[in-house]
Amino acid sequence: MRRQWRTGNSEERRQPVIVLFFGDIVGQQATEYLGKRLGSLRDEHRADLVIANAENCAPDGLGLTEWQADALLAGGVDVITGGNHSWDSPDSVRALDNPRVLRPFNLAPGVPGRGSLTLDVAGEPVTVLNLADACAMKTVRATAGRFRPAFEGWRDADRRGTVIVDYHGDHVLEKQIFARTVDGEAAAVLGTHTHEATLPLHILPGGTAFVTDVGMTGPAGGVQGFDPGLFVDGMRGSGNPFAFGVPGLATGETVLGAVRLEIEHGKTVRLERLS
Repeated sequence: MRRQWRTGNSEERRQPVIVLFFGDIVGQQATEYLGKRLGSLRDEHRADLVIANAENCAPDGLGLTEWQADALLAGGVDVITGGNHSWDSPDSVRALDNPRVLRPFNLAPGVPGRGSLTLDVAGEPVTVLNLADACAMKTVRATAGRFRPAFEGWRDADRRGTVIVDYHGDHVLEKQIFARTVDGEAAAVLGTHTHEATLPLHILPGGTAFVTDVGMTGPAGGVQGFDPGLFVDGMRGSGNPFAFGVPGLATGETVLGAVRLEIEHGKTVRLERLS
């Protein structure tokens, strides 16, 4: 695994911890695209930690395969986060066996995978916590009856050092309320799931970075990275866009949904979007 973590204890080091976070990666083409660019992006931004939401990486856009997880981690991603599609691929459980692959934490015991990870970054502990809202998880069969509210998960998680949250959710309101609730305790609350990058970037009064949705890393020209044809046919024919199933991926050029954070003493001092 590629590493560029700076050494030295936190008392001596004056530079901030640099984090790159990539929103929902959609499909194999986008996975390869990120793999090719990640080395130069890490070097350019002097990144200490790279996190990527990869629950849509599978060739059909649904789930994450074990070999894709291995490729992303070998290529320079340090932690992979997930969401409602974390259990969709046939080998999802094997992928989730990797300690650096996360799925939403706020689930009852018994669901495969783990939802948080604490690792040493530039001589400091950093905890990556994956949470999700009820709307995003409502149709997931693997977690049926096992969902817990996101704030319960936050309260119960082992949160050491700097805390970065991937909040995988549908509701803008809930994402914003959660970020305000943990302002000053989390270094960042980074929204994923809708695949549509939101323009405003916030650093809240307590030092928590917040973006409603980081956006997808995937093919443009479709609906959340998917070809719109079947969705449109379903909508026209029956009013149900999913009447004919989930279509193949869109074929437009790959877009990059990502943000860069500078964190000092558990607070974000700078937040910007990468494009």
